[in-house]
Amino acid sequence: MNSGDEEQSNLYELIGGAEKLRELVDRFYDLMQLEPEFAGIHAMHPQPNEGSRDKLFWFLSGWMGGPNLYIEQFGHPRLRARHLPYAIGVSERDQWLRCMAWAMQDVNIEEQLQEHLMHSFLQTADWMRNKAE
Repeated sequence: MNSGDEEQSNLYELIGGAEKLRELVDRFYDLMQLEPEFAGIHAMHPQPNEGSRDKLFWFLSGWMGGPNLYIEQFGHPRLRARHLPYAIGVSERDQWLRCMAWAMQDVNIEEQLQEHLMHSFLQTADWMRNKAE
């Protein structure tokens, strides 16, 4: 295992395990529903959004080095392919990132961990863009 893989496998523990990760995901979706600035990405999600909450929790669990809950249920995440039906541009990317940053602050994720996660989230969110600007 190289140091990058080792670091990724420790994120789950660093964030606080399943309980803290669930708190983060729930806060993320609560903010998406409550805050007008996230209306664009909120509109892309089915309502009610419990299924979306679970899928993000399951995905992040495995991505952070915890149990591979998403893969166990659905196989490889194929993130880009699964998001192709949704028009994702700079605005949607930035809404998602801002909502996640706000959620991490609200649930008191340690600042250095927030910065590390935001760097990774930015790379993935930018890769998800599929709409010409």
